[in-house]
Amino acid sequence: MGLNSTSAVILGVLHDGAATGGEIVTAASRRLTAQGGVTRSQVYRELPGLARDGYIKAGKEGARSSHPYSITASGRKVFAQWASGSNGSDSVRSQAVLRLGFGAHLSTKQRREIVAAAKQEHEAALAAHRRDAAELKRAGDTFGAVAVEFAVAYERALIRWLDSVPTA
Repeated sequence: MGLNSTSAVILGVLHDGAATGGEIVTAASRRLTAQGGVTRSQVYRELPGLARDGYIKAGKEGARSSHPYSITASGRKVFAQWASGSNGSDSVRSQAVLRLGFGAHLSTKQRREIVAAAKQEHEAALAAHRRDAAELKRAGDTFGAVAVEFAVAYERALIRWLDSVPTA
């Protein structure tokens, strides 16, 4: 079985130790914030297949019917194959960029509102990513911090780009 991105993220998180579905979502969202993290529905949709294929195993049921999952040896092997495979094509999608790409069809007011709202959103995200990167560094999670540093760089670049957009 080839891994999809969500399955790979789940296995990557489980390399750090057993985790419930909710803990997987939290850990992935923190580390992969610039990539959109993963949603609860994505994680819970993938867990049964990963267990069926022998890549993870469920522990004893805990509070609120949650199960801690752990990665198996075959899960580590398939994750290693995925991690060393081809990168494929990258894509970053921004609603502001999409809307402003059609800026000629918008009023000056609309363009200014889009830029102002996006700038506020991305400045807040930049501050949050900086905090997350610092926390990961303090915790000794070098590569988690590297992933979050991408989010910092992305937010800085997008803010610079927003400052350059002609709104008049």
